[in-house]
Amino acid sequence: MLNVITLDLEGVLVPEIWIEFAQITKIPEFKLTTRDVPDYDVLMQQRLALLAQHGLKLKDIQEVIRKMEPMEGAKSFLDRLRSQTQVVILSDTFTQFAGPLMEKLGQPTIFCNTLEVDSSGAVTGYRLRQKNGKKIAVQAFHSMGLKVYAAGDSYNDTGMLLEADAGFFFRPPESITAEFPQIPVTRTYKELSDALAPYLG
Repeated sequence: MLNVITLDLEGVLVPEIWIEFAQITKIPEFKLTTRDVPDYDVLMQQRLALLAQHGLKLKDIQEVIRKMEPMEGAKSFLDRLRSQTQVVILSDTFTQFAGPLMEKLGQPTIFCNTLEVDSSGAVTGYRLRQKNGKKIAVQAFHSMGLKVYAAGDSYNDTGMLLEADAGFFFRPPESITAEFPQIPVTRTYKELSDALAPYLG
């Protein structure tokens, strides 16, 4: 049977964009991610309010992203996987963020969300590609007769990991692994490669 690997982006292949942005802007509240806040809408509303409060615009975030690099070993890990099977990145990042990072990763396929931006370049909202999009993408792949194997690191990945034929955490915080003890944990690309290997024929 054909298979597909679905991977989260931030925390698995690239650093967390909002944490990088927090370090550059010196606004610590931007460090919160889906590792800390399970409700994605609550998290995004906090981020939108902070951007407005500090007069920060899309170009300010994009400037930080352009300087970011994939995590050490991520590109070679991804290249090896893509030489063996199909890989799709399922991310809650945004189309306006993804471009430079996808270029550095060799242009893998990514499904993500979209920011709403006004004429001044201020971020005013966001549009989900689909509610529970990661889990539903796995269900859609299943409906096409594909086996799905997945890896992610955060609360917003758990639906995908539990829906997949096999799902793995990659460097998750202990708070999440305690809540989802049934999901195996990997902490290096070699561990994740080894965990996926039995499913790649």
